[in-house]
Amino acid sequence: MFMKEIEVYKTKSGKCPLNDWLDSIKDFSTRARIETRLNRLKYGNFGDYKYLSDGVSELRLQFGSGYRIYYSEIDNIIILLLLGGDKSIQNKDITKAKEYLKIYKENK
Repeated sequence: MFMKEIEVYKTKSGKCPLNDWLDSIKDFSTRARIETRLNRLKYGNFGDYKYLSDGVSELRLQFGSGYRIYYSEIDNIIILLLLGGDKSIQNKDITKAKEYLKIYKENK
């Protein structure tokens, strides 16, 4: 079975917005559910997801406060995880995800 490569976006300063968001989730059970969902991506199991625009898609997690993980597929091989958030700041997060993807592509 072909596995996709998972890459977590890092800013120029070395920060990982997705990891920072995950670290902010204090409930162990919630974090475990999110991490399990992310692990399934490498096998092509996206579950509930939606293409947004400009190369950015969102994984929709139907628990908690409507968690979202923003990502992009690069050459159908790499899944670039950009950042996470919830429904309450979704528009802001989508804008950030698009910015991160643009920076990533400019630096490749």
